[in-house]
Amino acid sequence: MSKAAELAALIGSQSALENRNMVVNGAMNVAQRSVSETGLGGASGYFTLDRFKATVTSSGRFTMAQTAITDLPGFANALHLDCTTADTSIDADENLVIQHKFEGQDLQRLQKGTSSAKSVTVSFYAKANAAFTFVVELYDLDNTRNITQKFTTATSWTRHTLTFPGDTSGAFDDDNAASMNLSFWLHAGTTFGGTGGTFVDNTWGTPTNANRTSGISSFFSSTDNDLKITGVQMELGEVATPFEHRLFGDELRRCHRYYQKHGNETTAYRFLASAFCNATNQAQGVLPLPVTMRAAPTASVSGSFEMIHKNLNSSITLGTKQLNESSVGLEPSGSSFTQSSGAIIRASNDATAQLKLDAEL
Repeated sequence: MSKAAELAALIGSQSALENRNMVVNGAMNVAQRSVSETGLGGASGYFTLDRFKATVTSSGRFTMAQTAITDLPGFANALHLDCTTADTSIDADENLVIQHKFEGQDLQRLQKGTSSAKSVTVSFYAKANAAFTFVVELYDLDNTRNITQKFTTATSWTRHTLTFPGDTSGAFDDDNAASMNLSFWLHAGTTFGGTGGTFVDNTWGTPTNANRTSGISSFFSSTDNDLKITGVQMELGEVATPFEHRLFGDELRRCHRYYQKHGNETTAYRFLASAFCNATNQAQGVLPLPVTMRAAPTASVSGSFEMIHKNLNSSITLGTKQLNESSVGLEPSGSSFTQSSGAIIRASNDATAQLKLDAEL
């Protein structure tokens, strides 16, 4: 079947058009942590847009933001990288990679490691200040295998389409751990290829670090450098179908599997949960989670909280316990609690008060 015929068949099948995109937040609409972070580099993490992790070794090099766009019909936001400190002397082990990580149980449709292994097509829109050659890599974490292709940016929005053949070696684990990275390599030293090595185009194999990004441009070559990406999609087959737009609420729920933030920046007395004072200096509560998380999360608390009990407001230190995928135990501590009374935990005149839960890959 030709690609045109395959696309026509997909469009004619309503079921085939649903849940095609394995990427979460590909339209860059959800940014629970922050809409913009400056001075990034030297540490890796999820800084702004949900499900897109920046892995970087060079310190203090760039800004990462969720940027509103008006020049690409159908899309309102993009992941925006801006180089703020140039790096023209590249150390061997340097890199800048934007990654999307997949659970193994969500990749079983690829039939990897079997004779029926399926091709996948990665598509996305990109716009830069100049023509750069970057690398897209699929990296099999379970079997230490990879495959790479290059793309070249333009100064106007361009949809890039890269089809990767199926891999008959090494099945993905059927679990909730990370099994594959979709990586956008934007900068690399010679350890990972950079200006040396021999690029292996679109062929699955055991990774040779020195060849992974051979011939790549450097996003850090000038403070003029600027890159926007949106509409990231990975789907079965050799055809890039139209981007699968999801309702914002649907996409947010998918993001909540990996990260949740309870609290906001607009309500200074936002309620968090109910509790029971089991002592004069301690209470216990539970926060049911709106979405089951990938795994028991790590919790962090910021800002000021208080507890209301018997018409009294008490400042508290908010602790957590017995964290699991569907609920978080809360353990406020303080003084002068009314023992055996019910209570409410809320922000204490602090719109920044938050409980953050992280179950990222």
